[in-house]
Amino acid sequence: MKSTIKLIDLLTQTNDYISGQRLAEMLGVSRQAVWKDIKALKDQGFDIKSVTNRGYMLASFPQYLNTHAIKSELNTTVIGSELYVLDSVDSTNDYLKSLGNNGCKNGAVVAAREQVKGKGRLGRAWQSTRDKNITFSFLLRPHITPYEASGITPIAGLAVCKSLREFTGLDCKIKWPNDIIIGKKKLCGILTEMSAEFDAVEYIVVGIGLNVNQTEFPEDIAFKTTSLALETKRSFNQNKLLAVILEELEHVFSKTNLRLTNDALNDYISLCVTIGKSVSFQRGNSHVTGIAADISTHGELMVMMPDGTICSVNAGEVTVQGIY
Repeated sequence: MKSTIKLIDLLTQTNDYISGQRLAEMLGVSRQAVWKDIKALKDQGFDIKSVTNRGYMLASFPQYLNTHAIKSELNTTVIGSELYVLDSVDSTNDYLKSLGNNGCKNGAVVAAREQVKGKGRLGRAWQSTRDKNITFSFLLRPHITPYEASGITPIAGLAVCKSLREFTGLDCKIKWPNDIIIGKKKLCGILTEMSAEFDAVEYIVVGIGLNVNQTEFPEDIAFKTTSLALETKRSFNQNKLLAVILEELEHVFSKTNLRLTNDALNDYISLCVTIGKSVSFQRGNSHVTGIAADISTHGELMVMMPDGTICSVNAGEVTVQGIY
C-alpha cells in the first residue's frame, strides 16, 4: 500500500511519461515491483498509460473519492491540508474526533467512500451508499468559548449551500438550522460536535453528508430525500465537488472569522426557506406552533407565537409546514 502511494505521488508530479527504470530507482525497488504496483493501481481504477521505451503516465484518477484526486483539485491553505480518505468507516465524525484527541491539525478532513454508522441530528442514523455520496468531516481548533461557537453550524450550512448552487446550478436552500434542501426534499445534512471546557473550545468537528449520485433510497425516506443525480439526471465528479465545498468552507470561515456576521446572516436568511413558514416545535412539555420570523446573530430561530410574543429556538426538532 505504501509503495503504491509513493508511486502515485511520483506520477502526479509530471504530465509526461516516466520510465520504469527511473521509477524503480526513485522508489528503491525493482522494475518488477514497479510493474506489480502499476497493475495494482490500475485494478483500483487509476488510468495509467504505458508506452514501450517511454514508461508510464497517469492519465486520470478513479471516480470514487480518493486523496490524490481531491488534492489535485483542492486550493486551500487550512481546510484539507491534512486529508484522510477512508475506504469504509462507521462515522467520519467519530474517526476525526479520535484524531482530534490525538492532536491532529486545525483544518483536518476525513472523508469516506462508505459510511455505515453515521450520525444525524437527534441521534438519527445517516448511512451512505458506497461510492455514491460524499460523507466527510472537518475539524477546527478556534480560540473561542463554547458560547461563541454558535455561528459555526449556520456558517457551514451557508458555505455548503452556496457551493452547491454554484457547482450544480440547482436552487438549493437551507432548512433551519442545518439541512440543505431542493424543493421539499432533503439533499444534505450537517452535524456539529464539540470538545470543550467551560470557557474554551478544544476542537469542533463538523460532519456533512451529501447525496450525490445515489438514485434510489429506502422506502421510508424516499418521499423526503433527493440527490444531485435525481435532480439533474446526470452524475457528478465527487472529488472535484468535495474540493469545491472545502474551498468555499475555508473562504466563508476566513471571511467571517467563525462568527455569524451581519453579511453572513443576511446571506443565510436569504437562502433559508424556514423564514415566513409555520413551524412547530417542543417547548417544555407542550407542542407549540408559530411563524418563523427571523434568525438571531447567534443562529437561533426567532418564532412569533400566536399571542405576538417572540420565542427563540436554538435546539431540538422543528417541523416546517410543507417540508418533510
